[in-house]
Order: sequence, then structure tokens, then C-alpha cells
Amino acid sequence: MNTRKTLLSAAIVSCLAFSAHAQQAAPTATDLDTVQVTGIRGSMEKSLDTKRDANARLEVVTAEDVGKLPAHNVADTLQRLPGVNISSSSADEGGFDEADRVSLRGTSPSLTQTLINGHSVGSADWFVLSQGNNVGRSVSYSLLPSELVSSVEVNKSSQAKLQDGGTTGTVNIITRTPLQFAKQFTAEASVGAVRSDQADSTDPQYSALFNYKNDANTFGVLVQGFYQERELRREAQEIPGGFFALKATDPVVAGIPDPANPGQFLQAPRPDLEGLSIPGLLGSTLFEQTRKRKGGMVTLQWKPIDTLTLGLSGFTSELEANNYNRNFMMFGSGFGRSQAPDPGYTVVDGVITNATYTGVPGTNYGVYDMIYREATAKSSYVTFDADWQINDNLNAKFQAGTTKGTGETPRQFIAEVTVGQGGGASYASHGAGSPVDWNIGGDLSEAGVTSFGTWGNQLVKAEDKEDWASVDFNQYFSDGGALSSIDFGLRFADHEREALSPEGASPGDIWSALRGSATGQYPGNFASGVGGTFPRNIWYYTPDALKNAIINNSTWLAGNDGPDGRHNYGAEWKVKEKNFAGYVQANFAGDWWSGNLGLRYVNIKQDIDTYLAVSDPARADVRSLFGMWQRQAFENKHDRVLPSANIKFDLDDDLVLRVAASQTQTLPDYSALGASSWGSDLNKTGGGGNPDLKPTLSSNLDANLEWYFMPRGLVSVGAYHMRLKDYIAFDVVQRQLFSELTNQLETYDISTPINADGQVTGVEVAYEQPIGEYFGVNANYTYANGKTDHTWADGSNNLLGTSKNTYNVGAYFENERFGARVSYTRRSSFLISLSGTNPYYQDDFGTLSASLSYKATDWLSISLDGLNLNNPTYKYYQSALIPTSFYSNGRQYYLNFRFKY
Repeated sequence: MNTRKTLLSAAIVSCLAFSAHAQQAAPTATDLDTVQVTGIRGSMEKSLDTKRDANARLEVVTAEDVGKLPAHNVADTLQRLPGVNISSSSADEGGFDEADRVSLRGTSPSLTQTLINGHSVGSADWFVLSQGNNVGRSVSYSLLPSELVSSVEVNKSSQAKLQDGGTTGTVNIITRTPLQFAKQFTAEASVGAVRSDQADSTDPQYSALFNYKNDANTFGVLVQGFYQERELRREAQEIPGGFFALKATDPVVAGIPDPANPGQFLQAPRPDLEGLSIPGLLGSTLFEQTRKRKGGMVTLQWKPIDTLTLGLSGFTSELEANNYNRNFMMFGSGFGRSQAPDPGYTVVDGVITNATYTGVPGTNYGVYDMIYREATAKSSYVTFDADWQINDNLNAKFQAGTTKGTGETPRQFIAEVTVGQGGGASYASHGAGSPVDWNIGGDLSEAGVTSFGTWGNQLVKAEDKEDWASVDFNQYFSDGGALSSIDFGLRFADHEREALSPEGASPGDIWSALRGSATGQYPGNFASGVGGTFPRNIWYYTPDALKNAIINNSTWLAGNDGPDGRHNYGAEWKVKEKNFAGYVQANFAGDWWSGNLGLRYVNIKQDIDTYLAVSDPARADVRSLFGMWQRQAFENKHDRVLPSANIKFDLDDDLVLRVAASQTQTLPDYSALGASSWGSDLNKTGGGGNPDLKPTLSSNLDANLEWYFMPRGLVSVGAYHMRLKDYIAFDVVQRQLFSELTNQLETYDISTPINADGQVTGVEVAYEQPIGEYFGVNANYTYANGKTDHTWADGSNNLLGTSKNTYNVGAYFENERFGARVSYTRRSSFLISLSGTNPYYQDDFGTLSASLSYKATDWLSISLDGLNLNNPTYKYYQSALIPTSFYSNGRQYYLNFRFKY
């Protein structure tokens, strides 16, 4: 048990002492009622009413109509709330045109918990690194279509009755239920299309809903379905791993000895180059993907008696996400380690920012990766719940369910070729805000290919499963005392996250079959939105040509364990967690105030299975073409009491003050605990887990003043502070890993998670106001100042995910027939993680979106939504001098015809 006195304890005692002076009680339930709202104004009013009535810090988004959130994407909707940030990727896949992760108050997405109807949802990703080596606790919003959502609640302050797991807060996505609908029969359908201008593609979007309930309102069934396609084309400059520093052992620094003349050098030592940084790989990158999302939800409700409601719900969503990434690169990590730049190169703060390399016969100056992957991500759940009003003062709710998420890359079709032999290279960097100008000489066509290689024809699969059951009670007191009700309950969950790579294919003579097969060309206007001067007229093998050559010339080894097998134990691990929790929460109320005080006890047992690379056969439990491995098992136990207190003061009819204090906890990312160490032979860097990590414990203080100065009008200002104990940061250690190039253990620099304390202090300001009968404006701003005790390699003390400044501005118009909305969101730069051994950041970015709607008849409405209308370029960097990538995704337009019955 972890108990200690803090300022938090004092705050909770103060709240309790104040409660003793209460005069009378009032119900404190804040559940959304079943009144349906339509239109922009109706949804904003409903959201503000729910926020105002809540006894805790809450932000709410309510759908404007069935199947219509204020934005096309759930995460894009949430980014407009104060204190909410979004990101478009979960690992190193870079920036896309659709938000995929949500985080709160200047922290990483892993510290924000996402629930559906108050329960967990199994989630997995389509991107191969997120399926194995980089697996967080955040949920992929790509699997959650907005059409299913009734409202979204963002809990910024904790309550004992809320499920534990969100250090910085909890996002609860609420779906509809059959008995919520006003009419006996409801049928709706949406038929539309999405236009992606950069991909030059128009694709279908369909969704439908049918709801029936009987006249007595005792039985209902809701069926929803969706099918959505979308083409993506991302044009970029990528610098994988950023710049690297030349070491004393590199031949260009140490010199190349002449074997025929001891003491003499074929190339003289250049000790002046030691420690200077040069680009490892400078890439011209084209990524294309077809996304097909399909699934639906079925929900049943039955009231056998007036005091008992039973519910059964099932949800499934599958995303097919086949993708083709081509990266044509200057091979700096190859020739740059052995060849010195020509005289006249420029050095700024230890970085060679401008250099030319004269061509050397036999040296390859370009390397070209063509990677086609078949990929899927799936999420599903089934829940049963019962809501029983036992008597006038006692209510019980029971829920049990199971959920599963699966991300799978069954096959990867990869060609890596070298080109530009003897052609030389040059580059000029202009700082983090601009692409690097670069070029290589020699024959860059297929005829100039000097070597061929492949890797990755290996199954990668992630499975995320949870079974849970919970029972919650509410005891209401009607005696008029200060104590209005007590909430108490229990929850048990059995969660398992596993990464698998059990089989793959050994390549044969692929090059003979691939060479001379069908090719294509980069688009004619490639990277026009990125800028810079770098190769653009680039060829590539078509996906079918690449796939057929590899499949027809490889030996598939399914589950073969021996020394010639393709079972990659180094990519496998499992984390199992059993979570038992119990809570009690007292709810108080007086004439002009209300609040709650509670304790949540959490007991967690973790079993972690992973593998360690070894060189001694006597120590090896298993072996394959990926080396010898020793199984390792670890067990962790954590138990803790998490206190929380919320108090709300109605200072005036329109003025509300809220104060909250709590302790919250989040367990480390699954891969941070379990991942076996892995590395890249190209630059001898990689990552790995740390089973000894402790959970992150946050002590939180929050205060907010809200002025509801008119209907649909709000001005609020608040401040918060989070003290993070055992926050997860990353350090670099050296470990021995098996090299596929040398078939032996070698030393790699491994990025490893560690515990380090941190803190975040912030301010949130929000403003909403209708103007006249039809117009309105809204704006909010969040300032977050985060730091950690850990010092990164660049000397900074940044928290992962902390943007100091985030703001949103918007305006709307709506009358009986026509509606319009425009919004702009901007987020300042933030630290993502380590790329190789270097910290890397995403730069400031802003997105502009707009929507138009027209109600043609009572049964037909038409909407047009535009996303990323400013066509932003997402920029990533290693330092002020060193960029790492620039991404352009283009604009998207969604046209929908909505039919109602």
C-alpha cells in the first residue's frame, strides 16, 4: 500500500470540513437525458447545460443530430475543447490528414483514458511499429466512426466512481440506446463521398440506422452500420533517425589503414570530424494508402418491469489499411562514415549544415526503399448491463463485457536497392523550418541498381483483450441533510496485450523476377506543397509487381522454430494485467454549493513475458534465423488508494466556481513494460522495454470559474497543476542484439523507458457567445508548462506531448434551413519521443475546417465538410538546426445526403 501525506490530502480534508456546514441535499446525477437535440445551437446549448450541472470538471460535445458531430472525426471534434490536444499518429509513421490520438492538458496520449459508455475498448493499430514495438494505452480513433456517437464527455477532474487509468483525464464516448428515441420507428441513412484532392480520388461513404421501440417503451432495438472508403496520398521529405554524430571509430575519423604498408593510410585520419553531425538518410518519400472502414453496432433494451432495464450491445469496426511507402534516399549513413566532405563544408554548432561529396568509384550514394504492406486493424466489444431501481432511494447497475482489438500486418513486401554508384552527393540544410536541399549523381534509374535486398516478410500481429465486470450502487438520502447520496461499487478486469511474430518467409532469388517488371512514376507535382529542392522524378515498382516477385520466390516457414525457422522471438512479448478496484464516494449538496468526496482502491497484478537475446546456446530456450533467445518472466504488483474531491459553488445565478483535488494513476505503456529489445542494422539503434517500470501517479489540483452570462453564452477561466511521480521518460543504453547482417550479437544503442518525476501547470480560458438569433462565436486557449526531472540528450527537460500554447477559434450561422460553421485550431511544438537515440519534436501546426448544411425537406438534409482547408505541412525536427520530416496530405471534402424517416 502506498500512503503519504501531501498538499492534496489537506485540500480533501478542507472540502470535507466545509461539507459539514451544509443545510440540505439534492440529487447529483449528471447523466445525459433522452431529449434529442438538433442543429448547431441545440447541440451547444445541450453541451453547456450538461457542463454547468456537473459536480466535476467536465467538457461535453453533443451531436447536432443523429450521426452528426460538429466535426467529421471524433478526435477532430474533441480538439476544439479547451485543454485537448490531438495527434495523427501513434509511433513513427509521421503526420497524416486525420486525427488518431487524443491527449489532455499537455501530456502524451497514453495518460488519457478513452472509454465507450463507461467501459474499456480493445484497440489496435494498422501501422506495423504500433502493432509490435511501440504500443501505448491510448485508443485509435480511426476505428471509431462519428456516426455512432451521441455525445462525448471529457472528465478533467477525477471522481472515485470513474474507472481508474486516466492520469490526466478520461474521454467517455456515449452511444445511443433504443429507448432514447422519441418515435416508435426511426430510420436514417447517409449516402456521400469524400474527395481527397492530393490523392485525386473520390470515394464512397455510407451509414445507416434503424431503431424500433414498442408503444409501451419497454423494448427497443437499434441497428447501425457503416462502410467508408478513403484514399490517402502523403508527399514528404523524411530524414529517418535525423542527423547522427560521427564517432572516433568511424573510418572517416580514424582513417583507413593501408594493409600493404603498416603505419600508412589509404585515407588519412580526420579527428577534426569527430562529434560533427551529418544526415543519415535524406529521403524523397511518397506514401499511398487505401482505407476501408466497415462495421456497426446492435443494441437491445428491455424493461421487464418498471424498475429494471436490461441492455445488450455489440460493436465491431474493421479498418483495412493496405499501404505503399517509397523512400528514395541519400545514403549518408553509408558513405558518410567513410568519406570526408569536400573542403568548403559549413559547420554550425557541431552540425555540418552544407557539404559536397565528390563521387568515389564503387561507392553507392543512394539507397531506395519500396515497402508495400497489407494491414488491418479491428476493434469489437459485447456488453450486458442491468439498471435496477431497487427502491425509491437505492439504485444498482451491473455491467459485464468483453472487448478485443487486433492489429495485423500479415505480409510485408519490401525491396531495398542501392543506386547512384560513384555519382557523389551534396546537401544544404536551412534549419528545422525548411526541407533540406539535396542531390545525388550517377545512374538513378532501374538500370543503375547495384544491389538488392529485402526484409520484413514476417507476420506481425497485436492482440488486445479485456474481460470485465462491474457493479455500482447509488444510495440516495431524502432527509434534507448535507449528505445527498453515496456511490459505491466494485470492478474487476482481466486484460492481455500480446505482440506476435510467429512466421515469415525466407527470400530466394527475388531480384531476377522483380527486375524489369512493371514500374510507375512519382506524381508530376510531387511535394509541391513541401518545398525544397530534392529528387522528384522517381520510378518505383508497382505494388503487384513487388508482391508477386516476393511471394513467388520465397519459402514460407510457418511456425518453424529451429535454427532455420522464421519465428522472430525478438518481436514477441505479452503483458497480462488483473485489475481489482473498489470505491466509495459521498455526494454532498447545500443551498448554493454541491460536491463529492471519495476514495478508490486499486489492486493490480502484472505478468510480463519477454525474450532476451543471448550468444550462449546453453542459455537459449529458443532459436531461429533471428538468433538465440532466453525466455524471461516478470511479475509486478501495485495497490494504491486514490482520493478525490470536487466542490462546486453557485456564487450567483450565472456564476459557478469549481475546485477539485485528486490523485490519479496510469500504468506504463504495454510495450514499455514488455517489448524485447530490437534494433536496426542500418544505424545500430533501436528500442526495448523495462519490466521494472512503476505506474505514473499524479497529484492534481484544479480550479475553474464559469460565467454563463446568457443562453448559450459562457466565459470561463481556470488553472490546474499536476505533479507526476514516476512519469515515463526515455534513456539510451547499450545492449547486445543479434544482427541479421553479421549473424552474431553486436552492440546497439537502445531507447529504454525509465521512471522520472515531472509536473504540468496550466491555464485554460474559454468563450462562447451567440450573436443575434442566428450567429455565434467561440474561442478557447490553453497554456501548459510541463517539465520533467529527466534530461534528454539535447539538454532539455520537456514532457512528452506538451504544447505550451493551444488555441481554437470558430464561428457559426444557423437558421431554419441553412447552417455554416468554420473553425481554426493551432497547437505549438511538442516533444514526441526518441527517434533512434535522438529526441524529436513536431513543430507548430494549425488546421482550418468548415462545414455547410442545408435542410431541403423534413426528410432530406445535405452537408459539405472541408478538412485541412489550409493544406498544412506537418513539420518534425531534431533541433533548431536539424529537421527530420515534412509532410503534405492535401485537403479533404465530404459531401453527404442524409435521409430521415
